[in-house]
Amino acid sequence: MKSWGQVRMLTSMTQETAGSHNKEEAKKDQASLLQQLMTESQNEASQGFDTKSALEIARIINHEDAKVAGAVKKAIPEIAQVIDQVARSLRDGGRLIYIGAGSSGRIAALDASECPPTYSTAPGQVQYIMAGGPKALASAVEVNEDSEELGQRDIARRRPTRKDVVIGVSASGRTPYVVAAVAYARARGAKTAAVTCNHGAPLSEAAETTIVAEVGPEVISGSTRMKAGSAQKMILNMITTGAMTRLGYVYENLMVNVHMQNSKLVERGIRILMCACNIDRATAVETIKSAGRSVPVALVMLKARVDKPEAVRRLAKSDGNVRLAIEDNVLEL
Repeated sequence: MKSWGQVRMLTSMTQETAGSHNKEEAKKDQASLLQQLMTESQNEASQGFDTKSALEIARIINHEDAKVAGAVKKAIPEIAQVIDQVARSLRDGGRLIYIGAGSSGRIAALDASECPPTYSTAPGQVQYIMAGGPKALASAVEVNEDSEELGQRDIARRRPTRKDVVIGVSASGRTPYVVAAVAYARARGAKTAAVTCNHGAPLSEAAETTIVAEVGPEVISGSTRMKAGSAQKMILNMITTGAMTRLGYVYENLMVNVHMQNSKLVERGIRILMCACNIDRATAVETIKSAGRSVPVALVMLKARVDKPEAVRRLAKSDGNVRLAIEDNVLEL
């Protein structure tokens, strides 16, 4: 498999050399590189897939999906490293910025969008950049993913700094839009990571930390919305869940920072307080009301047996870490 340096050399040769190494030759080189990727290979387990019954199709897909968690497990050390980087960044006023294209970009957008209602994060704390912009979430505009210039432009608009963590998400690990954006962010001091499903990909060389979930060939060759997409979803879930937990937005295994914006979330907040403090519903409702509809404030009030102003002071002191606020301690990462 060609390294990123080789790919860049091929690109340079394309730009500088006329004749046989023209743009058409560069396309052939890129096509050859793509064919060598594990995620583009044919899967022996799904040979003759179009002749199978519905039951056989479901069984084959399920059998292949069972490999995803094992592939992710091998990347746990790198995932943990990124979790701590993201937690430190958010604590210090930085941002987590995902960047992706196609299915990978849509998965990143989903993870970013779920953070505010789940953990009451500010909308700007966890962001996503999608090749083709927001319209690409519902419509295929994958042509943009081939543009390094657009990748650099889109990340430049977010003005990444050393406080931020920028994570490129690409199943192939070779998407020019994503690789260029991550390289740009790294050059400006941001912490950078790659989430991919192929070893030795260009994105790995652009980023400081690489998370590889080698899930193998897809049931439908090259359809990386399947196993690769599932692996990326699992990894991004682990990163944001881990970071928010490290920041103390989870108490025990309860989602105590829930943003109570609708009736379902209000009910969830009440049940969380009942469970955490072993109290009845009436007490939970009354305490949440007196806490200004804040579950963390209500929880600190009950657990530490303090009034609302003291609970608010403790949470501010601990940077929102509920357990440390109960203990009246400070957050260290």
